[in-house]
Amino acid sequence: MAVGKKWSVYERRSEIMRILDSRRRETMSNFAFRFGVSIRTICYDIDALTASHPIETVRGKDGCVKLMDGYRTYQNIFSEEAQNALSEIIPLVNDRLAATIQGLLFAYGSKPKRETH
Repeated sequence: MAVGKKWSVYERRSEIMRILDSRRRETMSNFAFRFGVSIRTICYDIDALTASHPIETVRGKDGCVKLMDGYRTYQNIFSEEAQNALSEIIPLVNDRLAATIQGLLFAYGSKPKRETH
């Protein structure tokens, strides 16, 4: 999503977790720029997220916000039925949508579904 979008607190915090899950680490200044908010607002978000997720903050020159090693937030969230439905749709859509669906199955599906796509 683009800078300039008005993010709700929930949307911003969900996106922070998605980014951390993907990249594993990010700076507060990059988060602030991405969401068009102050670093202080990001600090509040990180404080709130730390209550329910294993997030660490690293201070100093190489400072960042990161998830603890081995922790994944969005692993295997599709039910078997949802995964099967998405798999059935792939041959019916254009290549761009098929690639998106395959990416979703890989990122959020069970291990057998990730291996078949």
